[in-house]
Amino acid sequence: MDALTIIFIILGFILAVVGIVGCIVPGLPGPPLNYIAVVLLDIARPELFTSKFLLWFGLIVVIVYFLDYILPVLGAKIYNASKFGIWGSITGMIIGIFFFPPFGMILGIIIGTITGELLAGKEHSEALKVGFVTFVASMAVIIIKLSLSLILTFYFLKGVFTIGYGMF
Repeated sequence: MDALTIIFIILGFILAVVGIVGCIVPGLPGPPLNYIAVVLLDIARPELFTSKFLLWFGLIVVIVYFLDYILPVLGAKIYNASKFGIWGSITGMIIGIFFFPPFGMILGIIIGTITGELLAGKEHSEALKVGFVTFVASMAVIIIKLSLSLILTFYFLKGVFTIGYGMF
C-alpha cells in the first residue's frame, strides 16, 4: 500500500467519523463528508467503486442535503407555524445541543417551537401541535442523514478492508 493510499484512508476515516457526528450536530454537513471519504478512497483505488455507484450516491447526498433544510420548515408550514415558531425551534435546538447534550437538541426543538408559537399568540393546543410536527420532521431528517452516513461509512470501510486483504 503506497503512502498516498494510507493518507487518503486516514483522512477518509476522519471525515467518516465527523460526518456521522455531523448528522446530529448542526454546522457539520454530515453525509457530504462521508461521501468525500468514499471519493478519496476511490481516488486512491479507482477499482473499488464504479462511476455509477459514485454518481448515484452523490445524487442521494445532494437530495438529502436539501431535505435537511426543507423538510422541517415544510412540516412546520403545513401546520401554519409562525416565524417565531420556526426560529424558536432552531434556537432551542442550538441551545439544547450546547447546554444539555445529547438529548437537549430534541427537547430544544420542542420547547423552542412551542415557546415561539406562544410568543406569536397561538393557543396552547396549536403551539403543541406545531411543536410536535416540527420535532417529528427534524427527527426524520436526522434519521435519514444518519442512515445515509452509516451506509457510506460501511462502503468506505468495506473498501479499506478490500485494500487490506489485497495486500496479503
